[in-house]
Amino acid sequence: MKMLLRTLLHKHIFRRHSLIVVALLFFSGLTSSESPAQVVPPPLVTTDAKLPAYDVISIKPNNTGSAHIAIDWGYDHFNASNISLKTLLNNAYSLKEGQLIGLPKWADTSRFDIATKILDPDKRVLEALTDKQSNAMLQPILTDRFQLRFHYEPRILPVYELIVIKGGPKFQDSTITGDQKATNGLGPGNMHVTKNTFASTAVPIAVLVNLLSSQMHRIVVDKTLLNGKYDLDLAWSSDDGQTPAPDSNVPSILTALQEQLGLRLQPAKASVDTFVIDHVELPSKN
Repeated sequence: MKMLLRTLLHKHIFRRHSLIVVALLFFSGLTSSESPAQVVPPPLVTTDAKLPAYDVISIKPNNTGSAHIAIDWGYDHFNASNISLKTLLNNAYSLKEGQLIGLPKWADTSRFDIATKILDPDKRVLEALTDKQSNAMLQPILTDRFQLRFHYEPRILPVYELIVIKGGPKFQDSTITGDQKATNGLGPGNMHVTKNTFASTAVPIAVLVNLLSSQMHRIVVDKTLLNGKYDLDLAWSSDDGQTPAPDSNVPSILTALQEQLGLRLQPAKASVDTFVIDHVELPSKN
């Protein structure tokens, strides 16, 4: 299973899942203290001859102007509607908001419809892939079609730590499996994200971490110690993720996080290996 919005995108959003930002192996090697120590980045995932590859790859511009991103990540396909290059990068290389450096403006504003397919899939092999291997299957799309070139560079950056508030989280392990759907209408591993709402079913906390990183424009480090899969629903009011909209009964994302999920963001600093873009282009035609 898997859908994105993989942020963002593990063997869970459906063994794989759906997410918007991002996706979903996530960079989780951050630490914070009064004197930030160097963080060792996760090894760069690269494809090799043994890793399954998508045989058919279609990339088309999406000019609808919609804020809705839909991602369907199955064992033999990856389909995304209205997705940005930034979201693809976050998922393919397990990045969080703030790690990307040197990204051109169009990489966040231009949207694409992407459809991929493995023509003769070996389901047993594909379902046995690790999350990193599944994510790595997106990397050739970026290096071949977007001409991506990059390097890692360590920097000390402000981050947020996601923690559980006193009283514990206001959600439990998901009981949704197979073809079942939760009350939000989503099956296991699926998520739906709009400008000010987030709904998901049977996803790891890493999916929420990626969403918060995107909304707060800062890397969020998971300190919750929550290792299950959860039905997470969140609604907030502001565009900047911090200030409530006027005349609205819906809280800011910081308040909503505490009231609706029992979680909190606290400021910290960490040494982060940033992902620096050396070169990238609009995708080549099909």
